[in-house]
Amino acid sequence: MKIYTKTGDKGTTALFGGTRVPKHHIRIESYGTVDELNSYLGLIRDQPIHQDYIDLIIRIQDRLFTVGAELATDPDKATLKNGKERLNIPRISIEDIERLEHEMDMMNEALPEMTHFILPGGNQSVSFCHIARCVCRRAERLASQLNETEPIEANTLTYLNRLSDYLFVLARKLSYDLRAQEIKWIPQKNES
Repeated sequence: MKIYTKTGDKGTTALFGGTRVPKHHIRIESYGTVDELNSYLGLIRDQPIHQDYIDLIIRIQDRLFTVGAELATDPDKATLKNGKERLNIPRISIEDIERLEHEMDMMNEALPEMTHFILPGGNQSVSFCHIARCVCRRAERLASQLNETEPIEANTLTYLNRLSDYLFVLARKLSYDLRAQEIKWIPQKNES
């Protein structure tokens, strides 16, 4: 199979179901940003971090392929003529969301209470988590915008929201594990 098809040479691409849309369509921006997020998660996974984090990131990457597939499907063609769903894959579930919540709760138990915003950085692995968190927030904003005109599954939006929270907590936990300094943001006072 060739990688290049030449069908997008005029600035359009096909959704699952065959509908052609401009490459700048909000649906393409949405799943493209999820793909970008997935790539950053691969970068985090390649860091010298605990295997438990790596295992969960692999699971999250799998779930993000599901999110991408959903976002890449034309809602008008989501159901085939025989009545079956075009996407024959498990969707984002409450259990997927609860797993992220459980992991955050476990990591938070070891962390000092957060009293200030934290400046991103302190260690390369931590910084990658912060970048992924920001990309995840962008994916969530785009999916939310798409949802206003072409509704998507509620669990998908919730999952993206929870995932950005998870990536923040993971950044803090990696700072703790790697003994990296967390620098608090303490706003400067105006001089009178």
